[in-house]
Amino acid sequence: MSLSHNLDPLWTRGNQMISAWTGRRIVLRGVNRSGLEYSEPGTAGFLAAAGISRVEIQEIASWGCNIIRLPFNQDWALHGRGAFSAESYLQALDTTIRWASEFGMYTLLDLQWLSADVQWGCLKDGSVNRVAPLPDRSSILLWRTLAERYREEPAVLYDIFNEPHDPLPDDPHPVLDPSGSEIPGRRVSAAVWSEWAETLTGTIREAHPRAAVFVSGTNWGYDLSGITVNAEGVVLSTHIYRGKQPSWERAFGTIAASRPVFAAEWGGEDDDVAWGRNLAEYLRSIGIGWTAWSWRDWPHLLSGGRPTRFGELVKAELAG
Repeated sequence: MSLSHNLDPLWTRGNQMISAWTGRRIVLRGVNRSGLEYSEPGTAGFLAAAGISRVEIQEIASWGCNIIRLPFNQDWALHGRGAFSAESYLQALDTTIRWASEFGMYTLLDLQWLSADVQWGCLKDGSVNRVAPLPDRSSILLWRTLAERYREEPAVLYDIFNEPHDPLPDDPHPVLDPSGSEIPGRRVSAAVWSEWAETLTGTIREAHPRAAVFVSGTNWGYDLSGITVNAEGVVLSTHIYRGKQPSWERAFGTIAASRPVFAAEWGGEDDDVAWGRNLAEYLRSIGIGWTAWSWRDWPHLLSGGRPTRFGELVKAELAG
């Protein structure tokens, strides 16, 4: 049974995303629904632990979304967790994809965490960083597995790695290229990340030649300058938060004039609403889609079941 409810397969043309069936332009806008990357399954399974339900997915759609970005965990997708198998985790992804497409939404599968058990240093506020600087060799197997599973599902889009970045000062892990060799200087440059992006995109395309692939930038996903992937149907994907440098124009705006660009993350708190309004207007002016962060996690779009001030901004943009 198809998970996709007759959604058009997507592709790219020039700097736009289009329907591969009709050629019409499609602008994707929605939210991130985090939780499956970290919610321990306990006794009730992965979806229950993450609190994802059909009713919630319907509510997300009611905001005017046509896409959900779904962060997930590589280790759980390949090996399961506790008493729950990898197949049960993949079935949780299946169910979310089916619910989303039932309400007219694509699902962007986002490789957010490699593992729930590895610490990649600590952030400036002292919190543990679970986002790896780069994929690892298991990511190749992961994307082959998912591309084979969803090759007949046009509702599924592929965000190959969340936020490439230089290792934090206390991150003890080596930085490796796709062959497994250590990268001198431990710096995740555009060239280093592009090599990984080429490898993972090629892996997906071996199983699913018409998969729409999203490739984030360096500097925690923000900076798209210098990112090169020699393949069609690739969308460059930026993550935008307040205080990021360089300017929006340099990081992704100029690039959006000639290549497909998407903002996979943007968000903020109450004090960020004016900044968020300016960003939303800029994204609209250059014609790129987005998924706001996050329906569930900080910085929140909802609080106590009601939109936050930033959530109200996002909801209004989706309705516009």
